[in-house]
Amino acid sequence: MGSIAEAICEAGRRLWQLGMVAANEGNISVRSAPERVICTPTGVSKGFMSPDEMAELSLDGELLNGKPVTSEVALHLEVYRVRPDINAVVHAHPVVATAYAISGQAPPLNILAETALVFRDLPIAAYGTAGTREIVDAIAPHLPDHNAVLMQNHGALTLGADLMEAYYRMEILEKFAKTALAVAQLGSAEKIPYEKLAELYAARQELGYE
Repeated sequence: MGSIAEAICEAGRRLWQLGMVAANEGNISVRSAPERVICTPTGVSKGFMSPDEMAELSLDGELLNGKPVTSEVALHLEVYRVRPDINAVVHAHPVVATAYAISGQAPPLNILAETALVFRDLPIAAYGTAGTREIVDAIAPHLPDHNAVLMQNHGALTLGADLMEAYYRMEILEKFAKTALAVAQLGSAEKIPYEKLAELYAARQELGYE
């Protein structure tokens, strides 16, 4: 588990420092081999993890090494089953992005060019009880076509080809949500024209955002 476990600890520390998780909130996982996943254990602050606390399990959910896994591991395993291109998953509770999810609305992507490059849209998954199959079923319809999903009354999920990509998407999501909230408080917004937004979407793959 070595370097992967260390990278997960570093990502968890950054999430905690930025206030996107508190106490034992959130979970992180990385696909370490075609049929194996390393993920955060249950009941541990993401800001104070150590590599030897990580858990290793099969894609079927069998614990292979380490401590008991997060109660939401089924959500991570569903991502890996549906998306062979994804090798890391981050689930956190970023305050402003979560507030948008609770309100039942996503921040508008047509106000900031950089975010439109990263996220073509931001779906909100219906509420599901944490740690149950219900939350997996709620988010599953959004997984094939999205790398970030807001979770109603819960938080957010970001995916990546590697851990840093999944982590950075969470950072970008929360920064954007904060910007959108500030714009809403100002009362008006100059939106990116449709044709210019289309240009951004067309450039996504060329610029490495696909």
